[in-house]
Amino acid sequence: MPGFPDVRPRRLRSSAAMRRLVAETTLEPRQLILPMFIREDAREPIAIKSMPGVYQHTRDTARKAVAEAAQLGLGGVMLFGVPTSKDETGSGGVDPDGILNVAIRDAVSEVGDSLLVMSDLCLDEFTSHGHCGVLDSAGRVDNDATLKLYGEMGVVQAEAGAHAVGTSGCMDGQVGAVRTALDMSGHPDTVILAYAVKFASAFYGPFREAVDSALQGDRKTYQQDNANAREAIREVDLDLAEGADIVMVKPALAYLDIIRQVRDHVNVPVAAYNISGEYAMVEAAAANGWIDRDAAILETLTSIRRAGADIILTYWAAEAVRILDRR
Repeated sequence: MPGFPDVRPRRLRSSAAMRRLVAETTLEPRQLILPMFIREDAREPIAIKSMPGVYQHTRDTARKAVAEAAQLGLGGVMLFGVPTSKDETGSGGVDPDGILNVAIRDAVSEVGDSLLVMSDLCLDEFTSHGHCGVLDSAGRVDNDATLKLYGEMGVVQAEAGAHAVGTSGCMDGQVGAVRTALDMSGHPDTVILAYAVKFASAFYGPFREAVDSALQGDRKTYQQDNANAREAIREVDLDLAEGADIVMVKPALAYLDIIRQVRDHVNVPVAAYNISGEYAMVEAAAANGWIDRDAAILETLTSIRRAGADIILTYWAAEAVRILDRR
């Protein structure tokens, strides 16, 4: 018939201006959180070989990176400490003068309330065995003994000035333990970003280099089985019942379906962590000339937003803003 086809979706793809006008998913600086590693004994930034472009910061370079994150309009930073010494109980995590808590104070003194300063609340960076909690006499992670330490960590981090704490250890009841400790110590306004859905994953490898992890074995007895979607929703419900303010899915790319299910299930903000292995794959492919790096970064982050994440933790946070500014 004359004029066939009558419906021509290509009209809405005809120019960059048109595509911007009708875009269904946006990627904005405020939606991005930059994870950062601060090493206690570093005199200069130390490159993380498996994560090109990412470093273990000194206290001074961390302050500069936090200031830059605020200038770029990022949503926040997530701080991880890399201590010089570790022990069986991860005592550095509850030490007010431990590297993570010092880094929190540095960041808050640099940017105040103009940028959200978030802190990782887990023991794995501080334990000599590399697990996320203390071990019992049989060498298993002791859930309830670990909860007590998580509560102490939450209070110390809040007192250092953290606006939000990220409960990432995958202990049953961790959100409730931290919420109770925060409220009882006079920190009812400290936000809990709950790693509600954190799967045991092959993509964590580069992160373990980033925090000098001493882990032997795996964390499959407390991180979630990557075959299970219904269990993920159950974990979300438990964390919300215990007082979580934001729920997160980690990793992101292999779990876009889970992000969508969580987004459809809850009425609180949903975050996703674009983790180290996901970052490393793109960087390696780009370094070999196999893909367009800038385009791959934006496509990756947009896919996570499209799946339903309101917030993305990504090592590309600052880089993504610069790429967006160039377009």
